[in-house]
Amino acid sequence: IRRTPPCIVIISHSETIQSSPVSIYYILETIIMATDNTNTNPIRTLEYDDGKSRCEVHNFGATLLSFRPNGGRECLFVSRDAKLDGSKAVRGGVPLVFPQFGPLPDTSMPQHGFLRQNKWKLVSQSSSSDKEEDAGCSTCSSTMKYTLSLKDDVTAARGTHEWGVEGEMDCICTYLIRIDATKLTTTLRIKNTSSSDKSFPFQTLQHTYLKVDNGAAHDASRCYVRGLREYTVIDKITEEEEYVNEDEQVVLIDDVVDRVYNPPSGTEGVDVTVGVGNDAYAMKLTATGTIEDNDNSTNLPVSCVVWNPHKEKAAGMSDFGNDQYSDMICVEPGVLLHKEPLKPGQSTTLTQTIELIEK
Repeated sequence: IRRTPPCIVIISHSETIQSSPVSIYYILETIIMATDNTNTNPIRTLEYDDGKSRCEVHNFGATLLSFRPNGGRECLFVSRDAKLDGSKAVRGGVPLVFPQFGPLPDTSMPQHGFLRQNKWKLVSQSSSSDKEEDAGCSTCSSTMKYTLSLKDDVTAARGTHEWGVEGEMDCICTYLIRIDATKLTTTLRIKNTSSSDKSFPFQTLQHTYLKVDNGAAHDASRCYVRGLREYTVIDKITEEEEYVNEDEQVVLIDDVVDRVYNPPSGTEGVDVTVGVGNDAYAMKLTATGTIEDNDNSTNLPVSCVVWNPHKEKAAGMSDFGNDQYSDMICVEPGVLLHKEPLKPGQSTTLTQTIELIEK
């Protein structure tokens, strides 16, 4: 490996990595093996291209707290009252959900499962590029990789049933975070490592909180989700009969919104544009899901949850600012419809990409 001036990697006490484009004739990759995961500062920073893009990750839940592309606008919302001491899941950013979405089917397990309520291990950070020209590299990126082993790392939120300490379930979770000049890509991979031939049903989701500017979450002209037409809607608040969404864009109403949008037949990935209260920019969010079995990969349908707590529910959450419901919208891609259990040796992967785009 040649280390040359166009690319500088700086490793400081805060675990910051900076990168910039380099020649096709070399790839620079720096790996930091995380042997001490009890670091007094659990929040790590990853930077791309001398800090022009950056993200922050908390090791509790491997929760993304911040993403600023091109040195500009913050894309993620974190409540000012969020607990960052590991006492509960972080309220905001991108919490990870598995093996269930919500409180069911295992009521002994906390809502949304155990991924967001345990410390993950940082196993690598890297900066690499393979673009021929030193400037304008469109394929360069900086990465962080976390892992969580059910047997070795999960000490909380397992419940007392099949996923409990005495149960036969086992899995290893890997979370890869990648940033470049404009995009944040997060890939969650869960592998069934059970030695007792135990399969398990699952749901998994990336519970993405997007920041909305100017308190405009309930302004239908400025905050919306486009791309969910013909999706079947389950409204978890009204509990009315399922219906097919015929609108070009989904908006928040003046009340709690908690809806699951399930894709029509033939649609697999999610591809939506989210208005975030900004006249110049919107967010593009895409997501895909797969099942991997040896060398075979099968695409899965990906649902999309839209959530906002509104005034009353926000006031009832101790870790959510009473007035901050106007500053966020959750747009959450997830594998919720897949019915076949994950067999030993199989993996499931959920990948999300968010990008700040000009209108």
